[in-house]
Order: sequence, then structure tokens, then C-alpha cells
Amino acid sequence: MQVDLLIQARWIIPVEPAGVIHENYSLVVDDGKIIDVLDTAAAAQKYQPRALEILDQHVLIPGLINCHTHAAMSLLSGIADDLPLMDWLQNHIWPAEQKWVSESFVRDGTDLAIAEMLRGGTTCFNDMYFFPDIAAQQAVEHGIRANIGLIVFDFPTVWAENADAYLSKALDLHERLRHERLISTSFAPHAPYTVSDEPLRKMLTFADELDSTIHMHVHETRHEVEEQRQKNGQTPLQRLHELGLLTPSFMAVHMTQLSPEDIRFYAETGGHIVHCPESNLKLASGFCPVAACMEAGINVALGTDGAASNNDQDMLAEMRVAALLAKGVSGNASAVSAMQALQMATLNGAKALGLDDKIGSLAVGKAADVVAIDLSDVETQPVFNPLAQLVYAASRHQVSDVWVAGKRLLNKRQLTTLDLHDLRRRAAVWQQRLAGF
Repeated sequence: MQVDLLIQARWIIPVEPAGVIHENYSLVVDDGKIIDVLDTAAAAQKYQPRALEILDQHVLIPGLINCHTHAAMSLLSGIADDLPLMDWLQNHIWPAEQKWVSESFVRDGTDLAIAEMLRGGTTCFNDMYFFPDIAAQQAVEHGIRANIGLIVFDFPTVWAENADAYLSKALDLHERLRHERLISTSFAPHAPYTVSDEPLRKMLTFADELDSTIHMHVHETRHEVEEQRQKNGQTPLQRLHELGLLTPSFMAVHMTQLSPEDIRFYAETGGHIVHCPESNLKLASGFCPVAACMEAGINVALGTDGAASNNDQDMLAEMRVAALLAKGVSGNASAVSAMQALQMATLNGAKALGLDDKIGSLAVGKAADVVAIDLSDVETQPVFNPLAQLVYAASRHQVSDVWVAGKRLLNKRQLTTLDLHDLRRRAAVWQQRLAGF
């Protein structure tokens, strides 16, 4: 049988079924989808590929899913470090954005982020930023999968003047993007403290009509929770639940401030958590009790947050930190195993986005979003367990090849749809502009 692509690999970790590691297996791709995963000897007998890739020192995994980022903020990486969240936001980031954010800023910043993400094995990102139309346009141009956040604030920004304008633009953009094969959308109200009740009610009505997910920063800091309690005696989670937002379509990003009661209550709603360990650590926002949340049955995905607060978009690093942090916070060395960390970075993200029927595992019928990681480097030798080496030792610089929907976007560390020289030039222009801010 003739097929588009056959990848022979030393190891394949399909994520589904959980815990399975195939050795000397092949992945078969046709028309952008996975049609078989089988022993390499059997694959050679059964298939005649138009393209054959032999990766005999590599592990194949599903494409990593960065379930929360602000891609264009790559241009703000390092502009304000070592500050708590509200100081960082109110006195540095928001003023810089007010002065500089534009279509060209978002275009160049998103391109820079896409290049970084692809070179680190990320094949899908869940974005939340201004000019989401531009972010979507750049994702389509460069072939990466993206879930585009339709942002909502109460106050005016460069994108819209009031909540109704944000919602109007959101509906228009959703309609324009709904036929894009690699693009999906979520409503993305920024946070409980920046969006009031009435816009949230309107947004929920639209989300229900469109069967859309909702993506929001929630319980990110102690200050946020205490401020809401002082206003009306509720936590932000309680307020959102009263408004009807907390459903299986809701993604709560950060969730560092959770009591055991909060965890039990949120688990009952069916909502998801997007854990951003490195950003939370850097901003000293707190620790999401991931082990307790997972034990309660909550689906926990992973995100980097924006590069301004991280300062990178390295999902392999987030996996490692998530696993180690969960062990330290819970006092349990078995908490968040290597397999669970990989699930958080792949299938759990797909579930949160409502895309687990398409991506998140190397399963027959799913899109061929595939990442190859070279474990032959001395830093990952010897390989007793490729999964353990992947999560606890490998770096993003060992990502050699990336495919999205069967299209090769990284070929032996070389990007196929982006020019690194051009990216460096554009980044340097923005560095000069922002340096004087």
C-alpha cells in the first residue's frame, strides 16, 4: 500500500494507551493523518512510502500542546524581571503594551514565538492576546496548529474600546476562522478582576451558541482571591460558578490559590486547569496543587504563559518542572510521574481545548502532529527508559524534526516555513524601540 510518509523510530511513545513504549516501531502517515503504528519490520512489508524517514536514535511523541501563552509577548521577554505579578503588570507590561502593541508588533512577536515553539516541539498553542486575527494569520502562514483566544476586557485597549466591542470582534473573527483546518477559537476573558458580570453573561450566551471553550486566568495570586472576597464575600471561582461559566468547556489558567474545598468543588464542574509552573515560580504567585487536583479527577494541562513572564516557551522544560514541583509541593516522590507529565503536555491539553479527537496522542485516525527527539546526545545517555530521559533529562535542542498534520515544519533542526535571519532582524528592531521605554 502506498502512503505519504513512513517514520522508522527507535522508540514511539504514543501516550494512548498510557504507559506504552514501542521499540523499533514505525509511524505511518497518509493525507495528514496517522493510519498505522506498528513494528518496523512489518511496516516495511506492508507499506510503500513516498517519503521514508529513519530515526534510529530518536523517540517519537505527539506534538506538545502549549495550552496557555501570549505569543506576541516574546518581544517583551526580559523587559521587566524579578517583580510580583501586579507590579509587573500595572507598572511595566501594561504601559509598554499601551505604547507599542500594534498589528506589526503582534505579527513579529507571534512569528518569533512560533519559531521558538516549533524548535522546542510544540505543534499547537492556545493564545490569548490583542489582534488575535494577526496571530491566527501567522499560525496559518507557518503551518502550526493554534487555538486563538477571543479576548475580552472591560476597559479600552488598542484592540477594542469596550466589552461590547470585544465581543463583536470576537464573533466576527470566529466566523472568519471557522473553516481554517488548523485553527480553533476560545472566548478568552482576561481575568475575574478585569471583566465584570454583564460582559461575562453575554459571552457565555455566545459560547453556548457556538459550542466554544472559555479560557481565563483564575486564582492566579492570593491578592486576586482576597480582593474578590472583600468585594462580595466570594472567591473568584465562586463568582464564576454563580455566573454559570464553570463547565467542562472552561479552562482555568494558573489556579495557584486552591483550598481542598476549592479542588473538590471545581472537580465537580468538569472544568480543566492549565498549569504554568515556571511563570508562577518566577512571579512568586504560588503553587498549583497539581497532585491533589489530578487525584480529584481534574484534567490538568500545561502552558508556558507568555515569554515576558517565563522567559521562554519551552514545553519540555515545563514538563520537567511540573513533575518536580508536584513532588515537592505534595511531599510525594510518586506524584506526577514522567508519563503523567507527558500526558499533561499532550493529551490533557488536547482534552482542555476540546481537540482530543484530533490531536494529543499518536493514535490511528488522529492528525499527524509528531515530534522526534534525538536521545543519542551524551546528555541523555545511557537510555534505560526513553520516557524518563525525555522528561527528566532531554532539552528542546534535541528536538530534531516536527510535523503538523503531516507537513514537516522542522527538518533536522531547520525551520521550513520561517527564516531565522529575518526573525533576528525583526527582533533587533523591536529591541531598539523598546529599549528606550
